Amino acid sequence: MRGFDVIIVGAGAAGLSLAHAAARIVIPGVGTPQIALVEPPAGAPRPKDRTWCFWEHGAGPWDEVLAARWDRLAVLSPTGVRHEQAIGPQSYKMLRSRDFEAHVRAGLAPNVHEYAATVTAIDDGFDRATVHASRADGSRVSLQARRVFDSRPLCTPPAARTTLLQHFRGWFVHTGQDAFDPGTALLMDLRTAQPHHGVSFGYVLPLSSREALVEYTEFTREVLDDAGYEAALRRYTGEVLGLEGFTVAASEQGVIPMTDGNFPTRAGRCVFRLGAAGGATRPSTGYTFSGIQRQVASVVRSLERGRVPLPPSPHKRRHRAMDSVLLRALDSGRLDGAAFFARLFARNDMREILDFLDGRSVLGRELLMGATAPVVPMSVTALECAFRSLRPLRGTP
Repeated sequence: MRGFDVIIVGAGAAGLSLAHAAARIVIPGVGTPQIALVEPPAGAPRPKDRTWCFWEHGAGPWDEVLAARWDRLAVLSPTGVRHEQAIGPQSYKMLRSRDFEAHVRAGLAPNVHEYAATVTAIDDGFDRATVHASRADGSRVSLQARRVFDSRPLCTPPAARTTLLQHFRGWFVHTGQDAFDPGTALLMDLRTAQPHHGVSFGYVLPLSSREALVEYTEFTREVLDDAGYEAALRRYTGEVLGLEGFTVAASEQGVIPMTDGNFPTRAGRCVFRLGAAGGATRPSTGYTFSGIQRQVASVVRSLERGRVPLPPSPHKRRHRAMDSVLLRALDSGRLDGAAFFARLFARNDMREILDFLDGRSVLGRELLMGATAPVVPMSVTALECAFRSLRPLRGTP
């Protein structure tokens, strides 16, 4: 059995981000840490290539591998009223998972040791944890470390008041003539047909005047079937956007749980959860990448200082409470989701909305922003959430 200072289980956005950052630090009493990165072998089920979007002030650590970035954002109301704004000094950024993975793997330090094996169990101990895994040929491997960070998705979702699913399908389209403004990302196009409970919208990220990622997204309880996504995208690209003669170069699809359940980041004395499994996903939006980066930065600081590296929840308690109210209001049907989001962006500075969604806003601005929301449905839902006890979910999203 080989020993390490840190074991990272899973090599997605969270696992690779931590391996990239932790390999370059010095831990008191240890020095340069020896790190094991354990991920399933080739041929095992893995997430497909996907895009991650986030926004940040100024330059960031992943700028050199971005697929695109935009300094202006737009939102279209259900009636077609356009709200567009420059968001500087922030930028909205798109990163492809394959580019991120290639960049991180190419720069992994020699003290990061990769293991292609499927983790079958993690045994927590008093001062060390043991990770048991199986290789593709059936052979077994056991590794030990003082700190184990598990970034795998949870097998069962946590108990929650409300869980919606953000589900989507997107096409990378090429048009025969100029059809997009490459300087502006269309964050929400609310001209789509709306579900009875929840909300739907289009999403257009131009890569050039003739290329874009065009997505159809819903926040609802149930996902669509293939025919449903295809029909929705055909309607959106043809009837709403008016695109003609385009080709689809690639597609992406995903499902992100949007839940007000609690995600503990400690799974034992020596075992911690990181990433979506540790609550990095913002409940009201489904954005995860920025939350992962905040968790990783906190873990690295703790390791450098010789402290217990407990990943924090990257979202403030009051923000999670507000998100819980929004999710319940959408799910109950009390809130017209399309009208709510159109009103939110029409009556508030887009930069302040982004700051709120990224946890950077102050309470005073949040209260002013909240005053622009529909009073009755949100107030009734806030009271309901205050008195409704958590209950286990029935089934897995």
